[in-house]
Formats: sequence, structure tokens, C-alpha cells
Amino acid sequence: MRRDSDISGTIDWTTVMLYLALVTLGWANIFAAVYDDTANQSIFDLSLNSGRQLLFIVASLMIASAITIIDMRFYETFAYLFYGIILFILFLVPIIGKEVGGNKAWIGIGSFGVQPSEFAKFITALAVGKYIGSVGFRMDNLRNQAVLFVIIGLPMGLILLQKDTGTALVFTSFILVFFREGMSPFLLIVGICAVVIFILTLLVPNPVYLHIGIGIILILLIFLGKKKFKRIVLLTLGAIVISGVIVSVDYVVKDVLKPHQQNRIKALINPDADPLGFGWNVTQSKIAIGSGGFFGKGFLKGTQTKFDFVPEQSTDFIFCTIGEEHGWFGSAVVIGLFVALLLRIVFLAERQKNRFARAYGYSVACIFFFHFAVNIGMTVGLFPVIGIPLPFFSYGGSALWGFTTLLFVMLKLDAHRGQVLQRI
Repeated sequence: MRRDSDISGTIDWTTVMLYLALVTLGWANIFAAVYDDTANQSIFDLSLNSGRQLLFIVASLMIASAITIIDMRFYETFAYLFYGIILFILFLVPIIGKEVGGNKAWIGIGSFGVQPSEFAKFITALAVGKYIGSVGFRMDNLRNQAVLFVIIGLPMGLILLQKDTGTALVFTSFILVFFREGMSPFLLIVGICAVVIFILTLLVPNPVYLHIGIGIILILLIFLGKKKFKRIVLLTLGAIVISGVIVSVDYVVKDVLKPHQQNRIKALINPDADPLGFGWNVTQSKIAIGSGGFFGKGFLKGTQTKFDFVPEQSTDFIFCTIGEEHGWFGSAVVIGLFVALLLRIVFLAERQKNRFARAYGYSVACIFFFHFAVNIGMTVGLFPVIGIPLPFFSYGGSALWGFTTLLFVMLKLDAHRGQVLQRI
């Protein structure tokens, strides 16, 4: 009889290899981002980010090993307990935490700092999976939907109190998990429409034109289908809501968002309006990536990197180093590895035999996808700069440990999927 801790031959080694490849490439690019060719530096130098990242990598491998030893039932059994603990810690962070980069999201431990919000993603994924996997759960039940939104909303709200808007937004990716588990796509469609309208409101100088355009679309929708009365009622309500969104955008941007958040919106819409001010990060990021050409300038030969034109290049803007030194080809390889990892996680999630493991797997996929898409998107000007790391590439222990934990718990659950009762 095989023991639970014996996973030889059952762990998904394809995913492990993708993980190791991404972590190794990330480590090399962190070194490239901080390398000074006049100082004869070593990638192992502990005074550099690359040296410290190596210590974080070793610790992450120890975490991964510990996860494979722990009984797989442990994660579901104690999901709610962990959730309560992380909420308490997140509550304490604004009180006892230290401020880094304008966000009071860190707890100091000696000379290092730990960011609890990175682990909140993993624990929230466990709590979401446990609730979805509970006996008698139905996604079409409004009460169940409300509970799930509370589960993701509480840590999200506490992280917003830390002024870490980027990390808080990551929790919106759980909505995709709810959609996979049977929630009506209506809310997803409404959310996408609201984002599109928000962006259009910022781009169109005169809101009257936007009202006219949307009005024409709504009128066409009324006459293109049956049950016209019902459509008229619904679309009229929709028009009122849309008008409210359009009118409120100006108020939100000017009176609710803080100055640095307003600048991020401005940089997204038109970074050339102030290339030396709020548009500096995005402009320099595009220059760095574009200057790499097809094959790049070569490892450790990036001039934009060497002269520190792009701020936070070993953390939020690490993709600039990839683009500049390895060009379009290297960027395509990195993106390909991420896509392969995402597809593999979705494949593993789909073959699970109970809802807990499946929902957890999709949570992992959605969190990785959000980080991957938004981080790369903000370096090329497709998304506002919200300060979230690129998984396995950006410098930092908390993020690396959080992503490692997310992934290897999924691998642990998959390795023992044959030992659980089928509850799909």
C-alpha cells in the first residue's frame, strides 16, 4: 500500500520542469537587472538582489519539498482556520507593519520583510475551494455566491487598507473560478462592459458623443431580437446604469483616486503627454523592450538596464530586461513558458475528482494569469502600472514563496487525486 507521502512517479514532473525553468531564468534576469560591468560582480554575491534571490529560491525549494510530505487532506481540513489567521494578520499589518514603496504591506522580521498579502492569495484559494467543495453546494444559489464574494472581499478590503491596490485587484481574478463552477456569465459580462465604458469615458473628451454612441447600440439591440418589451425594460435599466458610470468616472478619477493613481491612468492613456513625469516609467519601459530587436543586445549588455532608465527593473519591470537583452525571441520564449504552465495547471485542475481540488486548481491558474497578463501588459503600456510582480521573475522572497506554495499544493492534490472520493 502506497503511503500518502510517497509521490514518486505520480507528481506532474512537466509542471515541475516548467517551474524550475522559469525560476532559473528569473534569477538570471534579476542579476542582469542589477549587474554593473565595472565592478566584476558575481551572481552569487549576497550584497546583490541576485544573491539574495538565490537564498529565496533555496527556501522555496524547501517549501515545495515540505508541501509534498504533508498529508494532502491537511490543506482542505484547515482551510478555514488558515483563512481566519491570515485575515487577522492582514488586519494587523497597517498597525504594526512597515512602509515600503508607499505601501504599508510588510511585516519586518530582522533585516528581512514578509508581505502577508502574497500568502493571502494561496489561503483564499484554499477557502474558496473548500466552500465550493462543500456538500450540497450549488453555484446558482445566491446565498452561496454572496458567501464566495465575502471570502474574496475580506482580504481584498484589508489589503486596500495597506494602500496596495495592485495586490488587492488580484483577488478579482477569482470571479473566473466562479464562472467555471457555474455562475451566470451575466456578472462577468457586466464587469467587462463597465471596464470598457470606463476606458472609453477617459478616451472620449466629450461624454455626449459616448452617450449617443451607446444609445444607438442599445436601440439596435432592441429591434434585433424577440420579446421587445422585456428587452426595452432591461436595456433601459442598462442605459441608466451606463449613464451613471459615465458621469461618475470624472468624479472617481479626480476626487477618489490619489494623485499617483491619477498619474497611472494618465500614463496609460497618453504617456507622451508628460514623458519626463508620470509617463517616464512606461516610456522608458517601451524603449528598453523595443531596443532589443529580434534577438536582443545579449546577456548583461542592456544599456537601458545598465544606466537605470527604468525604475524598479528587478521587480515590477523585470520584463524590460528580458525584452532588451533577449529581444523578441527571448520574450516569446518566456511568454511561451508561462502559457505552457497556465495550460498545464488548467489541465491538472480539470482532471481532479472533487470540486475542492478543481476549484483550487482554477484559482491557481487565474492568479498566475492575472499576474502574468497585467505585469507584462503594464510594461508595454496596455495596463496601468499597479505594481504587481511577474511570477518567478520579479525579485522578492514573499512573492516567490507565495507562488511556489500555490503551485506545489496543486501538484500535491493532483498527485493523490486517486485517493479521494469523486465529488464533482
